[in-house]
Amino acid sequence: MQQIDRFISLLQEAFGPSGPIYVLGGLGLLLVVSVAPLLLVRGSDPIEKLGRAPEGRGGDPRGRRPERAGARPEGLRRDGAGRLDALADPFTPKDAESVSSAKRMLLQAGYRSTSAVRTYYLARVMGAVTFGVLGFLYIFLSRGTEDLTWLAICSAGGMAVGYIAPNYWVARRRQARQEEIGNGFPDALDMMLVCVEAGQSLDQSLVRVSGEIDHAHPSLAEEFQIISVEIRAGKDRAVVLREFADRAGVNDVSSFVTVLIQSTQFGTSVAEALRIYAAEMRDKRLMRAEEKANKIPTKLTLGTMLFTVPPLMLILIGPSIIDILNALTGMRN
Repeated sequence: MQQIDRFISLLQEAFGPSGPIYVLGGLGLLLVVSVAPLLLVRGSDPIEKLGRAPEGRGGDPRGRRPERAGARPEGLRRDGAGRLDALADPFTPKDAESVSSAKRMLLQAGYRSTSAVRTYYLARVMGAVTFGVLGFLYIFLSRGTEDLTWLAICSAGGMAVGYIAPNYWVARRRQARQEEIGNGFPDALDMMLVCVEAGQSLDQSLVRVSGEIDHAHPSLAEEFQIISVEIRAGKDRAVVLREFADRAGVNDVSSFVTVLIQSTQFGTSVAEALRIYAAEMRDKRLMRAEEKANKIPTKLTLGTMLFTVPPLMLILIGPSIIDILNALTGMRN
């Protein structure tokens, strides 16, 4: 500790009271500058090698294949995506379980891009760095380096806020999307029941229902469109329905998918399964609404105690307290 204190005092004598801060900032900038080329430089893409023909085989002497008419001159992958992947690779966990959990959470929040996981982890790291620097600059410009404790607290607090903010945003989006799917699912089942009883197949009913509920429940309509496209592409219906349940993340949807798969496997009536399950879903939605209504008096109790009782007590007891204080003052005099 004595050597550290001596080193800090030498820095303060050489560069002033802010000498240690300047040295730490310079070291951080040096590390960023030294690591940036390694992150930005990208190796040769194997897919790009497909566009180059070997020399000596009647091809272009420069080693390229002749471009077809109407082909785009740019490569198969954009450079921006490659740089983003290069920046996000060091921050993406190598654990397959963590990556799978993050991918599932992002899917349930509505982010289906192939680079969603990389962007998520990169946003957490960049948010931590950005908010940490902002907290440091705020204290540094307002108080200077007189209080190093506040500098450390604000920098650490800003880094924590920036690191947690993307996770909070995704969690909120996921919760809102699940509530939307859960509230719109009973209506969608009723419409599917009408379509199936009218003679349409399950796939046709999904397409029709997705068009009807697009304005009221866009997330559920989008999921139905994905199901219909994947089934028409030749994917197994059971696999498609299970993936839909995973993307939705709603227990009622998972139960409905299980019932629908079993109904298809055992050859029972799909319309009857839709009718029974739609009635159960409506009952559950009504029970959820009643539960929220019953919680309102409890939530209002705290507000009533804070904003109603103190003013009432002040109005009722305030004059008496003033009279008692005046009487005590008169007795002392």
